[in-house]
Amino acid sequence: MRASLIQIAVNEEESVDSRRQRVAELVRRQAGSDLVVLPELWTTGAFAYEEFGREAEPLEGPTYEAMAKAASDAGVWLHAGSVPERDPDGPLYNTSLVFSPSGELAAAYRKIHRFGFDKGEAVLMGAGRDLVTVRLPGTTLGVATCYDLRFPELFRSLVDVGAETLVIPAGWPERRRAHWTLLAQARAVENQAFVLACGTAGTHAGVPQAGHSIVVDPWGEVLAEAGPDEEVLTVDFDPAKVAVTREQFPALKDRVLGLEPPRR
Repeated sequence: MRASLIQIAVNEEESVDSRRQRVAELVRRQAGSDLVVLPELWTTGAFAYEEFGREAEPLEGPTYEAMAKAASDAGVWLHAGSVPERDPDGPLYNTSLVFSPSGELAAAYRKIHRFGFDKGEAVLMGAGRDLVTVRLPGTTLGVATCYDLRFPELFRSLVDVGAETLVIPAGWPERRRAHWTLLAQARAVENQAFVLACGTAGTHAGVPQAGHSIVVDPWGEVLAEAGPDEEVLTVDFDPAKVAVTREQFPALKDRVLGLEPPRR
């Protein structure tokens, strides 16, 4: 399988419409890939909190339409990163969209763990509740977003429902880049899964972004890593390695905690 992670630089002087068109063209250029992944909140910037409400859109809004067409034009599975979604009956959500090669929506994931503690996303957006997986030819994607990376129980739950490749779009800050790399490798090793983690470049509302999108195999080996600037990171990987790894080193079969209520 060939995956392309498009590490977008969010330029605050570029309009959302222009960026949407530019990113759609970048997706079309990946026609030789099987899976294309975009970062978190690339339409606004993950730290541009004041933009969330202004640029929020319904699920089937302009970003949905542009990315559905781009996926269809390129003939790829597209994880279109996330957008600020405006639910007409509720709050905003940080919502990821996954499209099939025919341009149909395969899944939508509302981010469960909201970043910001007592400000930003944590107070401006609602929390998702549902695990989301997507079956592709040859592998099952487990979908998570940015801050979710710090919560291993989410990824173990995704593995329990069949995930073999964990896809994580993010707007991760440069000042915590060491955590980004460390946690991506940890999630791969402990779940014996591939991790495809796609971040942003540039600066969002004065916060420099980490970039360094990364692809990690089930043994924790880094197969490819981007630099700090906008680029397309393309890597070939064999999804069958997940089953081989889990057979050769069956650590997941030795799990005890989390499988049944603890004794008191």
